[in-house]
Order: sequence, then structure tokens, then C-alpha cells
Amino acid sequence: MAEKKQVPLRLSEKLYAEIAAWAEDDFRSVNGQIEYLLTECVKKRKNNKEEAHSDQG
Repeated sequence: MAEKKQVPLRLSEKLYAEIAAWAEDDFRSVNGQIEYLLTECVKKRKNNKEEAHSDQG
């Protein structure tokens, strides 16, 4: 498994609480939830870019 990069992250208390509650609902740690959400956003962005390129061609 590839080594993971550590990144300091500052969140508002409100956002942290929202993510923590969501993580608990999904049986993940807060860190795991943030990593999951970022991964999903990157996948969605890649898919949107691919669709935009295919629409132009």
C-alpha cells in the first residue's frame, strides 16, 4: 500500500461536527470520512471533465 501524505487541515467547529456526525453514520473515523469525501469529489471531477471532452468531440 502506498504511503499516505499527512496534511494539516483547519476546519470550523461546525463543519467538523457535521463531518463527525456523518462519519459516525457511515461507521468511519473523521479522517476516513474526509478521505472518502475527497476521493469521491476527485472521481466526480474526472468524470465531468471526460464528459465535457466527449461533448466537444
